Amino acid sequence: MMCQFTDTNDRRTLAELVKLPNFYPAGRLDFDSEGLVLLTNNGLLQNKIADPRHKLPKTYWVQVEGTPASDALACLERGVTLKDGLTKPAQVKLIEPPRVWDRVPPVRYRKAIPDQWLALTITEGKNRQVRRMTAAVGHPTLRLIRVAIGPWQLGDMQPGDQRYESVAVGNDLNKQTRQPKKKAYPKHSNKRKGGNTIDG
Repeated sequence: MMCQFTDTNDRRTLAELVKLPNFYPAGRLDFDSEGLVLLTNNGLLQNKIADPRHKLPKTYWVQVEGTPASDALACLERGVTLKDGLTKPAQVKLIEPPRVWDRVPPVRYRKAIPDQWLALTITEGKNRQVRRMTAAVGHPTLRLIRVAIGPWQLGDMQPGDQRYESVAVGNDLNKQTRQPKKKAYPKHSNKRKGGNTIDG
């Protein structure tokens, strides 16, 4: 679904899942990506999360085509030159295939070409950055799941799940002090595979 509340092309949007008023995404995922989305009703917090000046790290599980060699991983770590400039240094490592929900539609499968999962952490938000970074080092992204934004983690949440938290808006969101959870909203009753998980 679209990581917004309206869409002129009649695609599914957050309006299907988020029924609380005045909550808006703090950063987005593109239509083909999955995972953690933060929504907030606090404009200051929304700005702090989305503003690249705060360098809030975002971690992704990335399934790529082929198996990256050490030089490709080193290039991702140093920074990759894209059309809109050099990316900032990233953290990257090879990981075992994570246990996640099935993707709908499924990722294309090529029997003759292996694939590999990476854990990739970036601190900026260029358009479709992770996909462009992996393509630039010769390993196109097949599947992309965001699992962390600063101190917020996807954990065991599934597509359609929502979690409500009250947080203190500090100067350093990476050292955020969370307030006790005030209310846990029930899981969405019409659970679907694939799509974005909502964390509000």
